[in-house]
Amino acid sequence: MRKRSLIGGLLASVLVAGLPAAADAAVSPAVTATVTAGVAVGVTAPAGAKHHWGPVRSAAGHSGHAAADVWITDFGAETFAVSGTLRDRDPHRDHCAYIRARFHYVGGGTGWAQPRSTCRPSGAFRMSSDGEITRVDVRVCVLDRGRRTTSSCHVDVIRAEDIANWPR
Repeated sequence: MRKRSLIGGLLASVLVAGLPAAADAAVSPAVTATVTAGVAVGVTAPAGAKHHWGPVRSAAGHSGHAAADVWITDFGAETFAVSGTLRDRDPHRDHCAYIRARFHYVGGGTGWAQPRSTCRPSGAFRMSSDGEITRVDVRVCVLDRGRRTTSSCHVDVIRAEDIANWPR
């Protein structure tokens, strides 16, 4: 175990254990602490989201990239939602961040959510299924507005078994 991970984990434990009950009561249920690489980081969940999947970043090979901080609801829900913050990290003026989700339904078949994009440093997104699903493919790309094409795409596949017993 790396020293930084150990120290960060211990610091997070001390901070959480040392909070008074009044401070716990004042915290909104939408605010959650997550541990990434052994370091506690305060993360705000979008309304209705339950699980923090984490960052999804477009593929390398480009001078800039797009990134999304992804939150998901429970797979057993009638309507599954993917939400979070989309970030444009590309220096080119006509390049923007792009995200899209493909839902794989319990009864068979797939469906794409309407894509979301932002050319600002960050913007919120939310995409919902039309029913119960078995998996979702979250695709993050760099969008070229002039050509209306995507590039440097990366897909994260999220299945129910991936988030079983979450958080770890």
